[in-house]
Amino acid sequence: MGKDNGKVVVLDFWASPYAMRTKIALREKGVEFKVQEEDLWNKSELLLKSNPVYKKVPVLIHDNTPISESLVQVQYIDETWTDASSFLPSDPQARATARFWADFADKTISFEGGKKIWGNKKGEEQEKGKKEFLDSLKVLEVVLGDKSYFGGETFGYVDITLVPFYSWFYALEKCGDFSVETECPKIVAWGKRCIERKSVAASLPESEKVYQQVLKLRQIFGVE
Repeated sequence: MGKDNGKVVVLDFWASPYAMRTKIALREKGVEFKVQEEDLWNKSELLLKSNPVYKKVPVLIHDNTPISESLVQVQYIDETWTDASSFLPSDPQARATARFWADFADKTISFEGGKKIWGNKKGEEQEKGKKEFLDSLKVLEVVLGDKSYFGGETFGYVDITLVPFYSWFYALEKCGDFSVETECPKIVAWGKRCIERKSVAASLPESEKVYQQVLKLRQIFGVE
């Protein structure tokens, strides 16, 4: 059983890699939480009230106090439930380095970046999106090196930031006709290692299900 530290609710959309971060962090800390699935085309009053600035998932609600933005939520979870190991190393310089690479991953491996691949027909714009995506992954692959996780032997902040997008790799590959494993084998091996963790396995959807969702989005956005 998880820790009962007040009522915890996640306003979620199952395919959102950002919401996956929050759920992984909560599960890593052993926190019990309720998920409220949102219809992003018909957002609930609770979502609009809880995140009036961005009106986006995820929202973490702890004891009726809403917290927005996934990386802010992950940090909040880390600072609130301190019985379990911290997601960040104890050394200040190592913490700063982890925050830097999490920020890099957040900015470069993103939903909007992926949309440049799945949201475009084959052609110059899609090729540009693929190059940006793979170039960023290759930078992160160098940072990962031969370590088990970005923090060494410890699953932590950078891993939580990036691993949700592992569930989107297949959809991007299918839409963009490329192989992440061919280009970034160490990143894919790391993703497979992460998915063996209960927290990650319980938070990431099946890749085929994400691909079917992407096909629906392509129809909505008129991408043939």
